[in-house]
Amino acid sequence: MRKLEGKIAVITGGASGIGLETARRFVAEGAFVYLFGRRQSALDAAVEALGDQVRAVSGDVTQQADLDRLFDTVKGEKGGIDILFANAGVGEFAPLGEISPEHYDHAFDINVKGTLFTVQTALPLLRRGASVILTGSTVGVTGTPAMSIYSASKAAVRNLARSWSLDLKDTGVRVNVLSPGATGTVKLKDMLDATGMSDAITAGFVENTPLGRMGDPAETAAVAAFLASDDSSFMTGGEVFVDGGYAQV
Repeated sequence: MRKLEGKIAVITGGASGIGLETARRFVAEGAFVYLFGRRQSALDAAVEALGDQVRAVSGDVTQQADLDRLFDTVKGEKGGIDILFANAGVGEFAPLGEISPEHYDHAFDINVKGTLFTVQTALPLLRRGASVILTGSTVGVTGTPAMSIYSASKAAVRNLARSWSLDLKDTGVRVNVLSPGATGTVKLKDMLDATGMSDAITAGFVENTPLGRMGDPAETAAVAAFLASDDSSFMTGGEVFVDGGYAQV
């Protein structure tokens, strides 16, 4: 039997990269998946690629009305949620001395506020034993030049999981953080290209990763499937790194 047979999953930031590959893996394991994201064209392409076990809802995790619409849709169609993957996030470079209020607000609004209100809005729909997965990052536990605000936002996400696992201890709902290292997504490529130093930064990632390469989104998706399944039933408040050893040694 497939590990997620009959489960209902919601993935924010689900139209590309790690979110899309996780949706693909969840469907392969038997889940019905709701994808939530801002780009309708990307959502449409994802549904076309993944088939009739996927439903797309467009919206922004920083907008409460959009989150309400997402979870009202899930409630009306499926009644509840077994897996919530709060994956929507953003990262941008800005060294100390060049950090603007807009840079700060953008990162924290999406990565922290968006994660918080995604989970809080979904809470009444989470079935007993549901798995909540938050997307962290290796930078949440390491110093990273020109990424202090992104890093701080991911450190905040890590602590949300710790605190929420205690808030939810009598519900059977589990909350864990999935923290990728450098992963070959279009979003990362675009971010690196914007610096004009993409090749050098990528080479640095590879050099400092014990496995000697960047990750594939499907590898992170495989670990997300583990956290979503009953195989991780005795895990909550934890963090799982999928980083080729980058932040581990």
